[in-house]
Amino acid sequence: MQEEDADLVIRSKQGDLFAFNRIVQRYESQVHNVAARIIGDRGAAEDVAQETFISAHRAIGRFRGGSLRAWLLRIASNQSYDHIRAARRRPEQPLDEAVLNRGNSLPSGETSPEQMALGRELRDEIQRAIASLPFDQRTALVLVDIQGLSYRETAEATSVSLGTVKSRLSRARHGVRDILLRHADILPEQFRQRR
Repeated sequence: MQEEDADLVIRSKQGDLFAFNRIVQRYESQVHNVAARIIGDRGAAEDVAQETFISAHRAIGRFRGGSLRAWLLRIASNQSYDHIRAARRRPEQPLDEAVLNRGNSLPSGETSPEQMALGRELRDEIQRAIASLPFDQRTALVLVDIQGLSYRETAEATSVSLGTVKSRLSRARHGVRDILLRHADILPEQFRQRR
């Protein structure tokens, strides 16, 4: 754990709300991004991120060390999974609509309208591919490939062994690749398989 994180945790355990707010400021974008990638809906991810920090604040006294980042992202992953389970019981909006309706910023510059449309279509297809993965594989992919956690941090965040993280990540990458190859027409030329 980073020295400053350790100090913030100690102060938070002593009831210092300013210290906990510094933890929130430091990790809120990472927590939000993990939730958004797992759920596939940036709006719902805001709620999940808020619930993550509420849970973390309540549980900070039980934090026993290790990576604060991994601990928070484990809570975010669990909150995301809870959200998905609850949404299945009471569906509000199909995941595909949530993905298609999220705010995408278009590239600027000399990009043609056709290139922008293909880029948007590719981003949407990637998100749909990630969202179609089983939860455990999706979580591993988001934590390692999108959030940049190490395998060890991901193992800690998901409470599984290092080998399990590697196998889930491998299956997730293959799953996304297979889905994207079915839509080769939207892939950049260098990623299309030669026949």
